[in-house]
Amino acid sequence: MDSKIISRLFFLVIFLTSSHLKAIEFKGKFLQGHYIIGITNPQAEIIIDKKKVRVSNDGYFVFGIDRDRKFDITISKIFEGKKEKIIKKVLKRKYNIQRIDGLEESKVTPPESVYKRIKEENNKIGEARAINSDLPFFKNQFIMPVKGIISGVYGSQRILNGKPKWPHYGIDIAAKKGTKIKSSATGVVTMAEPDLYYTGGTIIMDHGHGISTIYSHLSSLNVEVGDEVLQGDVIGTVGSTGRSTGPHLDFRINWFQTRLDPMSVLN
Repeated sequence: MDSKIISRLFFLVIFLTSSHLKAIEFKGKFLQGHYIIGITNPQAEIIIDKKKVRVSNDGYFVFGIDRDRKFDITISKIFEGKKEKIIKKVLKRKYNIQRIDGLEESKVTPPESVYKRIKEENNKIGEARAINSDLPFFKNQFIMPVKGIISGVYGSQRILNGKPKWPHYGIDIAAKKGTKIKSSATGVVTMAEPDLYYTGGTIIMDHGHGISTIYSHLSSLNVEVGDEVLQGDVIGTVGSTGRSTGPHLDFRINWFQTRLDPMSVLN
């Protein structure tokens, strides 16, 4: 083959490879409540709206879209002194209305005597969700933590004992009490509480870059804070602790304080 042709082909390969490394690829739908993984050059700086996010050594980053987000997302990339902006339109969703009756009235409208307890527990949950570690497990496929019937879906407006309350920010999976719950992804346990006021037995796990999973209403916990858990390991059992009308797992995924639809990761 002619040396000039070889030289041109070599230049083309280098150019295409360089262009690929500098591009941003996205996995996920730009839809309210969804989980988005990005891939870019590992040396790039990525800013989501005004928040700088971690980029892993192999170029992965992650962010989530709030349930009620009404405006576009701006992804800024700074690489080799150049700044690039990408604007993504966020699509709206329609959410269900879910009525739940028969709850203990103190769980729907708690007495003032437990306000301090609820505030302290919420602060602990917020601290666990604020962790920004460099764990790489956020980019892997998540699995369903327990087999059962999905009895509650993400985003649904909840009316408890006839009173409108916060939307549901996870999925409810109905299963028999004592059913084993598996870790949806590899990570580190950042909370393991047997009796929170609203969520009862609760486990929170960190998967890196602000992604955490929450497992609630457990009857028993098999892990402690600091444990490194592999995907599929049994972390506890299904129960009906906290604010619950029957045995089930309330499973949630967060990007820091943004609550995401678990189905956008499980699928």
